[in-house]
Amino acid sequence: MERSFEQEIRSLRLGAGETFHGEGILAVTKALLQSGVSYVGGYQGAPVSHLLDVMVQAREDMRALGVHVEACANEAAAAAMLGASIMYPVRGAVTWKSIVGTNVASDALSNLASPGVIGGALIVVGEDYGEGASVIQERSHAFALKSQMWLMDPRPNLPTIVHCVEQAFELSEASNTPVMLELRIRACHVRGSFVAKDNRSPAIGTHALLAEPAPFDYERLSHPPVTFGQERKKIEVRLPAARRFIAAAGLNEHFDGKHAHLGLIVQGGLYNTLIRALQQFGLADAYGRSHIPLLVLNVVYPLLPEQVTTFCAGKRSVLVVEEGQPDFIELEIAATLRRTGVTTPLRGKDVLPAAGEYTAEVLLGGLKRWLDADGEGLPTEAVQVLLDGVDGSRKRAAAVLGGSLPPRPPNLCTGCPERPVFAALKLVQRDIGPMHISTDIGCHALATFEPFSFGNSILGYGMSLASGAGVRSFQQRRPVAIMGDGGFWHNGLLSGVTSAVLNRDDGVLVIMKNGYTSATGTQDVVSTPASESRRVAEGRSATGDERTIERTLEGLGVKWLKTVHNYRVAKVRDTLREAFTTRQPGLKVVIAEGECQLERQRRLKPLRARALKEGRRVVRTRYGVDDETCTGDHSCIRLSGCPSLIVKPSRDPLKRDPVASVDAGCVGCGLCGEVAQAAALCPSFWRADVIVNPNLWDRLLDRWRRAVIGWLQPA
Repeated sequence: MERSFEQEIRSLRLGAGETFHGEGILAVTKALLQSGVSYVGGYQGAPVSHLLDVMVQAREDMRALGVHVEACANEAAAAAMLGASIMYPVRGAVTWKSIVGTNVASDALSNLASPGVIGGALIVVGEDYGEGASVIQERSHAFALKSQMWLMDPRPNLPTIVHCVEQAFELSEASNTPVMLELRIRACHVRGSFVAKDNRSPAIGTHALLAEPAPFDYERLSHPPVTFGQERKKIEVRLPAARRFIAAAGLNEHFDGKHAHLGLIVQGGLYNTLIRALQQFGLADAYGRSHIPLLVLNVVYPLLPEQVTTFCAGKRSVLVVEEGQPDFIELEIAATLRRTGVTTPLRGKDVLPAAGEYTAEVLLGGLKRWLDADGEGLPTEAVQVLLDGVDGSRKRAAAVLGGSLPPRPPNLCTGCPERPVFAALKLVQRDIGPMHISTDIGCHALATFEPFSFGNSILGYGMSLASGAGVRSFQQRRPVAIMGDGGFWHNGLLSGVTSAVLNRDDGVLVIMKNGYTSATGTQDVVSTPASESRRVAEGRSATGDERTIERTLEGLGVKWLKTVHNYRVAKVRDTLREAFTTRQPGLKVVIAEGECQLERQRRLKPLRARALKEGRRVVRTRYGVDDETCTGDHSCIRLSGCPSLIVKPSRDPLKRDPVASVDAGCVGCGLCGEVAQAAALCPSFWRADVIVNPNLWDRLLDRWRRAVIGWLQPA
C-alpha cells in the first residue's frame, strides 16, 4: 500500500474564495488546475515528488476535469510530452528533479525550445541545490540561458508561487517559449495559505477531443534548414515579447526602503532568507518590510535592462544576491550598467561566497562586509556580536566534546532488503579479493558509507553498468555494477544492458529488485507487483507480473541470469561468487529480490492492526542477542550495519568490551542471524515469535516447550 494523499487530494478540489492551506509544492499542483492545464507528466524526485504523486492518485478528479496525467519512464519522456504544445493550443506541465533530471531531458528540451510552442508549456524543476541536496551541485540557470527558455524563481510564499505558476503559462503563450519554474527545497516545503480559485477544465482535453490533427507545418519542426530561422526568432521576436510581458505583468517586484542610497537585487527564491538576515541588522521589520530598497527577481531570465538600470541609477551601492556559480545574473547586470553608462558600484561575489547555499548565517556575513564598505554608518556591531557568539558556541561545544561532532551519514533503512546483498558482497570480497564496483543513483548508493564503503563511481541514474565499460578492458577481475529496478527501467536497460550485450562485455550486474522506485517515494515501475486495491482499480490479473525484468533480459540475449532472495545471505554470497568466477563469457546478471521494507511495513501494519482488532491470531518475529554468548567482537555490526544493531555494556563483569544488542526498531527481517550463519560468526543470535491471540495448538506447543526447557535447566 503506497502512501495515501487523500488529504492533499481534497485540497485540490477547493473552489473560488476558499482558503488553501499546505506546502508550496501542493500549491503548485493546485495552481496548475486553476490554469486550465490539459496534460501533466513528469518523473519523481526530491523535492517535487508530491506534485506528480498527488495527481496520479487523484486520477478520477483529473479525469473529471479533462486533464491527462502520466507518470513517465524518465525525464526525457516527460520533456517530450511538451511536444503537444508545439502544434496545439493546449497548456501542459511537466516536473522533475534538477539538475540531474534536466540533464536527462536536455535533448527533448533543446528540440522543444527551437520551434517554440503555441500552447503554454511549463517545466517545474526541483532546484536541489544547497545543504539539503542529494545530487551534484549545479544550477538550472545555465540550461535556460543556452536554450533561451525563460526561468522563474518565485518568492517562497504561497500566493506568489501560485501567481507565478499562473503567469508562467501566460508568459509562455505571449512569447511562444517554454518556461522553467525552479523551486528550491525550502520553497517546496514552505507552508502557508492562499485564496483558491475554481479549477478550470481545458478547452481541449480528455473530455473535449479534437476531430482532426493539426495540419502539417514544416516551420514547427526542429529540423534544418528552418532551425536557423528559429534561432533568429528566439532573439528578435520571442525575447522582446517575453520582456514586454514581464514588465506589463509586474512579475518582478520592487520594494522601496528609507535607505534609498543603497539597493539589493535578489533572486526571488532567496527573498525569505535575505529578509531574515536584514532583520538581524534592524533593517527589516517582523512583516518583512525592508529598510533597503529591494528588486526581487521572480523571473531571473530574461532580465529587463530598463528595470535594472532604473533601480540602480543614483544609488551609492547595489548588492546582487545570487546563489551559486557561475554568477550569471551579476555578470549580466554589470554588463547592462556598463552599456548604459550607469556608474553605480555593483557588489556581489566580492562580499558573498562564490559557491554554496546562502543560508541566513552566510548572508549575515556578506551583508556585514557590504555595509561596512558602503553602508556609511548603518549599524553592524550587533551582528558582529551575534556572529562571534555563534563561533564561540561552536568552539565551546568542540572543547566539551573533545573535537567536532561525529558524522552522521545517511543509512539504509532498518530491514532494508539491499543490506544483505552488500553483506554477501563483503563476504565474497574476503574470499576472492576486491573488485571495481560501479554504483548508481538510488537507495543502494548508501552502501558507499560505512560499514560497506562500496563504490568507485556514480555517473547517473541507471548508468552504473555503462560506467564500467571502460574499466572492464583493463581489469583482471570482473567489475560489478549495482543498479536498482527503478534505475533499470529509467536508463539502465538501454544505456547499460543493451550496450553490454551488443559489445559482448564480460561483467557482473546486480539488480536490486525491491518492486518500486524506492529512493523517490516508492512509486510504481513496470515490474511493480499488483496490490489487491490496485488490481481491482486497474483490472489487473491476480498474479501480477513479477518476472518482467527477467523476461526482458532474456529477450535481450542475456544467457547467465540468476534470481536470489535477498535475505538468504549464504545463497546470495554463493551466487555472486559464481558470477565472478564462472568461465562463461558475456554479461552475468544477479537479480536480488526483496520488497522494499518501508513499503512492506506500510502494507502490513494496517492488516496487522485490523487482525488484532478482530481478535485474530497475529505473529510478530523478533531477534535478539544472548549476552552470555556474545564475545563483543561486533563482526555482525561490521558486516550488516543494521541500525537496530547497537552495543550495550555487558552484564558479565569479566567482559570488558560492550556486547551487541537488538533494539526495539527491529522489523524481524532476520539479516543479523543470516549474516552470523553465512560468515560463521558466533551463535549468539536468537529468534522469538511473539504470538497475540494464540490458538489451541500455540498454547499446547508453548506448554511442551516450557516443560522441556525446565527439564534441561539445572535445579
